[in-house]
Amino acid sequence: MTGEPFSCAPDWHEPTWPLSHAEARRLAAASTLSGVSLGASMHLPDATAYLAPGVTLGPNQRFVCVIGAFDGLHAGHRALIAQAAADARARNLPLALVTFDPDPSEVLSTRPPERLLSDADRVRSLALSGADAILVHRFTPELAALPYDRYVTEVLGGILSPAAIHVGEDFRFGSGGAGTVTAMAALGEKCGFDVFGHALVTAEGSPVSATRVRGLLGEGKVEKAAQLLLRHHFLGGRIVHGRGEGTSFGFPTANVELDGRDCLPANGVYACLAIIDGRVWPAAVNVGAPPSFDVAAHPMLEANLVGFSGDVYGEDARVVFLRHLRASRRFDSLAELESAVLGNIQWVRENVGEECVGVVA
Repeated sequence: MTGEPFSCAPDWHEPTWPLSHAEARRLAAASTLSGVSLGASMHLPDATAYLAPGVTLGPNQRFVCVIGAFDGLHAGHRALIAQAAADARARNLPLALVTFDPDPSEVLSTRPPERLLSDADRVRSLALSGADAILVHRFTPELAALPYDRYVTEVLGGILSPAAIHVGEDFRFGSGGAGTVTAMAALGEKCGFDVFGHALVTAEGSPVSATRVRGLLGEGKVEKAAQLLLRHHFLGGRIVHGRGEGTSFGFPTANVELDGRDCLPANGVYACLAIIDGRVWPAAVNVGAPPSFDVAAHPMLEANLVGFSGDVYGEDARVVFLRHLRASRRFDSLAELESAVLGNIQWVRENVGEECVGVVA
């Protein structure tokens, strides 16, 4: 190795209910990438490199590389990176993670899937993987049309000089998806680098994938999704003025406006942690426009912050989904709705906390 790698993510374990304040802070920090530093950055033509201390780029510095979109950085991605890291240690070479901004699906598809992490958070999550360098290529139609061999030899090779490339066994890239593991291995034999296509990680008999995580979230199964992500799913956005119905009958809410590209869990109510200005609050959060108010669906979360009072309009918030409490439903009266909301908040009080549970960086 030529330097000290980025910090490694803490070991994952499922929460024990009710949460202690320390456990709530741990979940908030681990899920929202709190305190992650990307190190020094180097801006290159159509790419940015983030380098751990002591790591440099140059024609004589070779790397063990992992290439992927890494949407969500789920358990399969982490296993792939771990195997590449072992190879890097055996070769005494630095480990580089290569990804793209935006996610290639946003360029290649007219209806791209909802993303599990924003582009910025995806890069920050990679910084917790123990890598020595992160290379983020700007993904454009021109890059998508480039033959895979030219990408590897001219674009990637011109920056990192790979000694080995690690990918998942189903990996394809380059013009027409011609850059399969087999094709890249043949190229590597000619150009002097090794290629490894790794078997996909499975859970309960099925491969772990971003598609599978999105499916679980779409069913409201946030705890199952967390098992595959090795963290709890979170969403971030700006707190804005909402409809005001909650305030009118005693339940002021923080309305978090979301990016329409983000992956929302199924409509319903969830026990959450909300991080605002570094402070971690227990929250009962509604996803989707409540049916009782006949409002069109909009990418917004409505969070009842337990123990909070004050004005947070204009602040940024991150909301961590811990547990599904109930599905969305229409109530026959405001009294019935009020009773349900009180029940949601009481569950959060008893199992997550009655006040701010601490501060994260």
